[in-house]
Amino acid sequence: MNTECGLDAAGFTARAQAEPDVNRPLLQRAGLTLRWLALICLSLWLSGCATSSYSGSPAGQWVTIQKGDTLGQIARDADIPLLRLTRFNPGVKIRDLKVGQRILVPTARERAPSGGPYRYQLRPGDTYSKIGRYFGASPQRIQAANPGKDPNDLDVGMLISVPLNGGPSRSAPAARASGGSLVARPDPGPLQKPGQSWRWPAAGSVTREFGTNGNGQLAPMQIRTAASGIASAPARGEVRFADAMRQLGNVVILHHSGNLQSVLAQCGEILVKVGQQVTPGTPLCRVARGNNGQHELLFDVRHGGKPIDPREILEKR
Repeated sequence: MNTECGLDAAGFTARAQAEPDVNRPLLQRAGLTLRWLALICLSLWLSGCATSSYSGSPAGQWVTIQKGDTLGQIARDADIPLLRLTRFNPGVKIRDLKVGQRILVPTARERAPSGGPYRYQLRPGDTYSKIGRYFGASPQRIQAANPGKDPNDLDVGMLISVPLNGGPSRSAPAARASGGSLVARPDPGPLQKPGQSWRWPAAGSVTREFGTNGNGQLAPMQIRTAASGIASAPARGEVRFADAMRQLGNVVILHHSGNLQSVLAQCGEILVKVGQQVTPGTPLCRVARGNNGQHELLFDVRHGGKPIDPREILEKR
């Protein structure tokens, strides 16, 4: 599995974890991993503001932004993670889409892990130089990352590896995630605990602590609430994402001071908007009912994109 999500859309790396498995149903397993959360996000990184006109699935196409559509809808129509769509459009300002702007929609075969290398499917007219200019990579690095492929004899539909400048190449050492994927692990530095402990995001009992699950993978904290449960902001911050994510239902992502991020997933109705400033206790969403009949909130905290135990900064209870 290629790393793609980690909540890191342009900086929210979440250990550069892998993108969600698109074939898994929502919370079919209790051991939902942080790699799935990220994806989220981030973020992946966030929802768009307009979309394009196209017939059928837009996957693999260049589409033109038109008034009234959303980037999230394009990703859903293409059946790809939103984060992959944003990373395949490095020159696009996600929060400032323009009518008439063209974006490239990746296919289900393509990947965009944090730090690279990307898996790219060749399109008509592509050359290593053209691809390099688009993704900000040198054609020499692309050629080196694809031994055995003649750059003068590229076939449409062929998959190639595109190493990003500054990202890991095939020969560069890299850390290996629990799922076996190569990942980059930027160090955010020591955690500076906030001067005031964070509030708990919801009233209820913790049904799963942050930590390694039975599959040996990191899993987020899970909090069971009443049917009328409301998830609220644990600390002052800004809403960076508030939309649906595959496998996670509705999701709210907050950015806080101290390079901290919080993720609240398995939401029902979302009560905030992207860009909104929140304070401790601001209602963010209603907790949704899961397939098990319970209302359970997934709560994830990250420092510089790396997962940490929420209890490190939550108030004692």
